[in-house]
Amino acid sequence: MGKFRDLFKPRDMSQGEPWRRIAEFAFPLLIGNFAQQLYNTVDAVVVGNSKWGYTALASVGNASPVLNLLLALFVGISTGAGILVAQHFGARNSEALSRTIGNCITMTTIVTLAIMLIGPLITGPLLRAVGTLPSMYDGCRNYLNIFFIGIAGFFFYNIFAGILRGLGDSFSALLYLMITASLNIVLDLALVDSMGVAGVALATVIAQMISAVLCLRKILSLKQVFQLHRSDLRPMKIHISRIISLGIPSGLTQAIFSCAMMVVQRLINSFEDEMFVACNVMVMRVDGYAMLPNFSFGQAMSTFAGQNIGARRLDRLKDGTKQGLFLSVGTSLVLTPAVLLAGPFLMRLFTPEQDLIQLSMQMMYILAAGYIAMSVTQVLQGVMRGAGDTVTPMWIGLCTAVVLRLPLAYLLVDAAQKAGATKLTQEKMVFLSLLANWLLGMLITILLFKLGKWKRKIPKDL
Repeated sequence: MGKFRDLFKPRDMSQGEPWRRIAEFAFPLLIGNFAQQLYNTVDAVVVGNSKWGYTALASVGNASPVLNLLLALFVGISTGAGILVAQHFGARNSEALSRTIGNCITMTTIVTLAIMLIGPLITGPLLRAVGTLPSMYDGCRNYLNIFFIGIAGFFFYNIFAGILRGLGDSFSALLYLMITASLNIVLDLALVDSMGVAGVALATVIAQMISAVLCLRKILSLKQVFQLHRSDLRPMKIHISRIISLGIPSGLTQAIFSCAMMVVQRLINSFEDEMFVACNVMVMRVDGYAMLPNFSFGQAMSTFAGQNIGARRLDRLKDGTKQGLFLSVGTSLVLTPAVLLAGPFLMRLFTPEQDLIQLSMQMMYILAAGYIAMSVTQVLQGVMRGAGDTVTPMWIGLCTAVVLRLPLAYLLVDAAQKAGATKLTQEKMVFLSLLANWLLGMLITILLFKLGKWKRKIPKDL
């Protein structure tokens, strides 16, 4: 029983074998990210197999770039919060830790209220900007409006989960997410037939609110690590500025990706083919499972680097990075073929349409090598972020997603059209540009990591 309780305790990653500490943290996180991905998958599976068909499935996917754009900056704030929490926890500075967490809660409340007001006002113009097909417009807008009105659960869960990860506890957020993912499935099945895609949004909002409450309850129970007082909620310039300085570059990176995806979504919509739009949704959902080890080990390395830097154990970074890379790439080499082999079955969960399943699998095979590349990228960028350098990953994202991927996608499609290629070949060019984006991102990340300028961002005043 004692060992089971130990799973829920904050974990000091500045002691013990680096690979063991990284694995202990990353694998619960991997399962947690699986549960998070399950949210999106279940939404798509239930909608795709409902009486609304793949038009509704395409509607959910078409809304995603708009949703991600408006959430991007906050996701960055939660990243910054997790880094700062990890550094203060590693330094054993409980006072700074309490004030950082309190200021995170205050900032989250302000951002939540802003998005609840702004989101429903701009969803229509943004959907028109990406060229949403008329048959999907009303479904997309209803989905987004409900999501934004109930956005508090999403925001608070992400900030609380980020705090728990910074403390080295990846297991608690996993447990709560598994509980609410199960609830989300039940609610999806209960609401989708009567409400369509709006029912999917409502189910997600309710489930996320419950997961946020459970995470908050866990954080408030950690009195042996820090004491949260009302005074800690008062905004303090030093803490807010550090959270923002660490988080905004990550948020801008996500916003850049979202803007790029909106432009790509417009290109996808320009084919005026609901099946291709639905194919993109299915590929991105299954793609999410192949990406799981990459993002999980990237988050683990941010916490590992942050805690060791806070504890002034810089000697552990080099070995920890090598061992983290070995774990991440090894896991990805196992999981990627498994996802591809299971691909037809997974695609069949979304739709009974055999032509749509075959189209989606052809796109998945194009992306396969990119998953291995991303395992390297995420680990190295995770170390950079944990050290306090969130700017370098931002510039890498800007270079690859905007400078390369956007022009390349349009150029390849245009070249295929001028060459008289089939419609299928033209559609493949969209995914080929994404593969090129991932491969170049890996090469640039390796180069900049080896140059070592990120080490100058290590704070001196913890």
